[in-house]
Amino acid sequence: MKNADVIVIGAGASGLMAAYTLSKAGKTVIVLEARDRIGGRIHTISDESFFKHAELGAEFVHGNLPVTLHLLKKAGIEYISAEGEMWHYNNGKLAKGAWDIEGWDKVMEKLSHLDHDVSIGNFLQDNFSGDKYEALRNAVSRYVSGYDTADPFSASSFALREEWENEDEGAQYRVTGGYGKLIDFLANDSKTNGAAILLNAVVKEVRWGNGRPEVLTADGKKYGAGKLVVALPLGVLNRGAIIFQPGIDAHENALKQIGFGAIVKLLFQFKERFWETGEAANLGFVLSAEEIPTWWTQYPTHSAVITGWLGGPPAECRKHLSDVDFLRSGIRSLANIFKRKPADLENELVSWKVVNWTTDSFTCGSYAYDMVNSSAARKTLEEPVDDMIYFAGEYLYEGAAMGTVEAALSSGLNAARKLE
Repeated sequence: MKNADVIVIGAGASGLMAAYTLSKAGKTVIVLEARDRIGGRIHTISDESFFKHAELGAEFVHGNLPVTLHLLKKAGIEYISAEGEMWHYNNGKLAKGAWDIEGWDKVMEKLSHLDHDVSIGNFLQDNFSGDKYEALRNAVSRYVSGYDTADPFSASSFALREEWENEDEGAQYRVTGGYGKLIDFLANDSKTNGAAILLNAVVKEVRWGNGRPEVLTADGKKYGAGKLVVALPLGVLNRGAIIFQPGIDAHENALKQIGFGAIVKLLFQFKERFWETGEAANLGFVLSAEEIPTWWTQYPTHSAVITGWLGGPPAECRKHLSDVDFLRSGIRSLANIFKRKPADLENELVSWKVVNWTTDSFTCGSYAYDMVNSSAARKTLEEPVDDMIYFAGEYLYEGAAMGTVEAALSSGLNAARKLE
């Protein structure tokens, strides 16, 4: 049995941040990663199937986020602005600007007077029922599904109210060369400081009843440590991928009180940038009600790659479709939005990739969102189990950057500081 001061389960952003911090502090660290690669929901591919520096997972730095930008600076990794123009497609027309939801001001007014938390779906049904408000209910639900990848009948009205009242229209960035460079920096620095990062190590069981955690992997290997950091996606934990002996009922119940969304991401590379025409030369994002409703370009880089995004219940309902089915949905959506023939777009397609994070057994979804009892649940999860088992992940972050790489890095850092 291999031993260390700390075992970290998961080599995503949160787990590697914990390993990076702990190894710098002189701790012996073993990181166990189920995949054959590091990074988790960060996965940058380069020169693969004609894609160069394509992000299959996390892609944007959503604002001037302190932990992320500090690490990028420390690693000497550059980043660029990603502030392309917002467009929307509605009633057969593509127009510049965000998609204004008629009646949004009424929703915000009602939310401002809400004194007990309910799901946003129930809130809409209670306050905007009937045929008169059907379009409004659908539009708000579509926004919650797309941006937060959340089920409207699970997502907290209080949390969404706070999000919408404090929306940051500030800077958006992309990491030059991809987020994978930041992941490599954390891993390489950790290894330089003595950490071991083991791939294809699928953790199945954690035994901790004798006062010292023991981790068992699917291939029968055992690892022991004084402390354990569990840095797996919430979706993986909630499907019971790891058995804890003895059970940790309070923490496992708390995990179920935080939402975890569904997402499918499409990357299409065409021969030409057909979306860069006339007024749309600086197009960054397009919102629509198509089968694949959200699209973005690589602006300001003039790349022939365009990315599609399907989130929330629509992604959950369609998660078992084949990649070819998603390809056809994407082509139909782009053809409608940009007034092209689907057959023409298929002929112009150079390469494509569908990333179904929802059916990925090592992710099981997208990222976290708040349910009605999530804040109380996080308080439980921030406390270690018997001072031995600590949790880390983007779902533990409370604030505007929830669900982001910043959230994952911050949580990993916080967990590590408790153990230094």
